Amino acid sequence: MAPRSVGGADPGPVGRLYGSEVRRIPTSSRSVALTFNAAWDETGVETALTVLRGRNVPATFFLTGRFAERHPGAARSMAAEHGIGNHSYSHPQFADLTRPEAEQEIMGADRAIRRATGAVPLPLFRFPYSATTPEGIAQANELGFADIEFTTDTNGYLGTAGGMTVQKVVDRVVDALTPGAIVQMHVGTAQGHGPALDVQALPRIIDTIHAHGYRIIDLRTVLE
Repeated sequence: MAPRSVGGADPGPVGRLYGSEVRRIPTSSRSVALTFNAAWDETGVETALTVLRGRNVPATFFLTGRFAERHPGAARSMAAEHGIGNHSYSHPQFADLTRPEAEQEIMGADRAIRRATGAVPLPLFRFPYSATTPEGIAQANELGFADIEFTTDTNGYLGTAGGMTVQKVVDRVVDALTPGAIVQMHVGTAQGHGPALDVQALPRIIDTIHAHGYRIIDLRTVLE
């Protein structure tokens, strides 16, 4: 299970992030962190990992428990090369959950991710739909997780049917460039009709970030 901050025990570096939603890494350097949510299909995972590996760029993947159970191979591949975080078990609206249900969503995902990957997930939780509340964040903190959201979502998951293109995905990243920005992307599509535009746009996203004088850093630096 994830470490709990109980009995006055020091939760470690993650404890510094408790009490708020983190939408930007606290830094003044021209640095950006890339993150992916994995809640649907796994068709874009291999391509995303290949691009990241080829450009020697880190990312953090936030998995749902159901994704880990349905696609354990993809989950293991992500965990073998990058940090992995918790994105709930079934991607519900947390406002509709009781406290016990919310705890089951968080801890059920933690168990599923550990079983699928054989790795220890980061003590980082991202709310489905980014629907944070002070109460929800406090509960996640009580369970040993810091809330990590994002500065911008590329909206690539909407696909061309939702009016998005690779260029629009890249533009949304450029528009959000600021020291410590956290970019949210997705490795698949809800409909399962091929990889998300985010994966198709990833090489251009990386190259464009670098062209603007920013470097891509590992989100795990927030735990240092």
